[in-house]
Amino acid sequence: MPPTLASLVQHSALKLTVRAGADRLGTPVRWAHASELADPVPYMDGGELLLVTATNLDAEDPESMRRYVRRLAGAGVAGVGFAVGVNYDDVPAALVAAAEEAGLPLLEVPRRTPFLAISKAVSAAIAADQYRAVTAGFEAQRELTKAALAGDGPAELLARLAAHIDGWAALYDTSGAVLAAAPDWAARRAARLTPDVERLRDRPAPASVVVGDSEDRVELQSLGTGRRARGALAVGTGAALGTAERYAVHSAVALLTLTTARSRSLQGAEQRLGAAVLRMLLAGQPDHARAVAGDLYGGLLDAPFRLLIAEATAPTGSELLTETMEAAAARTGEALLLVPEAERVVVLAADGGSAVAACAAYAEAQDDRAPREGGAEDSDVVVGLSAPSGPIAVSAAYKQAEQALSVARRRGRALVEHEELAAGSVLPLLADDAVRAFADGMLRALYEHDAKGRGDLVASLRAWLSRHGQWDAAAADLGVHRHTLRYRMRRVEEILGRSLDDPDVRMELWLALKTTEAATPAEA
Repeated sequence: MPPTLASLVQHSALKLTVRAGADRLGTPVRWAHASELADPVPYMDGGELLLVTATNLDAEDPESMRRYVRRLAGAGVAGVGFAVGVNYDDVPAALVAAAEEAGLPLLEVPRRTPFLAISKAVSAAIAADQYRAVTAGFEAQRELTKAALAGDGPAELLARLAAHIDGWAALYDTSGAVLAAAPDWAARRAARLTPDVERLRDRPAPASVVVGDSEDRVELQSLGTGRRARGALAVGTGAALGTAERYAVHSAVALLTLTTARSRSLQGAEQRLGAAVLRMLLAGQPDHARAVAGDLYGGLLDAPFRLLIAEATAPTGSELLTETMEAAAARTGEALLLVPEAERVVVLAADGGSAVAACAAYAEAQDDRAPREGGAEDSDVVVGLSAPSGPIAVSAAYKQAEQALSVARRRGRALVEHEELAAGSVLPLLADDAVRAFADGMLRALYEHDAKGRGDLVASLRAWLSRHGQWDAAAADLGVHRHTLRYRMRRVEEILGRSLDDPDVRMELWLALKTTEAATPAEA
């Protein structure tokens, strides 16, 4: 603890006497400073014990003393030490009354106690407090380092940190999720700070911010040394951190950052191994791939998995997605094979696992943002997800993911699963500028004919195709004679220069009609 007015009063060699403010002797003293200026405030920082003899003060004038003491109290002066036997034989009553009124501690300094002795006592106490803080900081550093090297994860390190700061500590991953907390009850408190962690993540590391509410004061520290933080540490205390506590927190940040950097290096090696495994799977060599995968990825190949291809549409799109998936997989202990490819990343993840779920949630959040004008380009990332697959069908799964990715781009969605394409209709695929241009060009002459009031060729063609060329049924739908319908279909052939006997022509006309029908509501 730093020196206080109480500790100076209790110092047997100083012989100080309390004349006012006895209830505020617990005030810390940052320094002792002698000044005979009528207004020393411009030269004070706050927290000083001001030592005076009143050489330049009218210490017996009540109004003068009230102004003087108010100025000192407003500047945060810890207290006043008044030397008797120099200019005044006793502490002037006006000064005592002003100090009592302002609540400023006033100490009487006997003539035999030089101001230098008080300054030395304060300096020695401050030095001793700093030494205790440094010693406690080094002790904390040793304990935290031992916990970090134990290899049991961050839980023990956080537990020791919480004990040193007499509070709680929590570790977050890059997504803002709580990885560990100490004591256990702090996990719920830490979870409420996820939005603050997310905002801190967007700032270059290292960065820190103080947040809190009526419960406690919380300091958030980012982890990492690169452009993006790799996690965050939260420490909650009842008051601002002292010197010893600050040493402990800085040590924890350094150790967790080092652990994170080491993990990233290990992850790089794992990615290179994963790339080799993926190449073997795509080459149709599942047995070789399984042998190379070993314990790291072997479990992933023993159960159905999904292959996804993510393509960044923003500078950090795929990075944010993969960090989210990695964090989800780490929390549940899932294996995750991740291979970066320029602006894309290929991932093998357990079917039905937390990583795939995290990917879907991330994509849903992208789609839920403000309505997009430019389609998928306004999302951070576009993802194509294959159907569940196994080691012998990775090549097919890769093609499925590629096809789903292409559709996701066209539809302006952050994620499309191949199963949607296989189980759905082909009609949504017609919402493409090139297909619409083809349809408009193919049917334009018919629409122009109908616009001039010469007949309903487009409606007649649609009815005839929908009835598979059955004249009577199509004519009944239109409410015309079948001979009228036959005449209209001959006119369609003449105008288009195409034969309706050709199945390819009928297919193209039907798709062109469906394309224009799908476009009409959007254009209306």
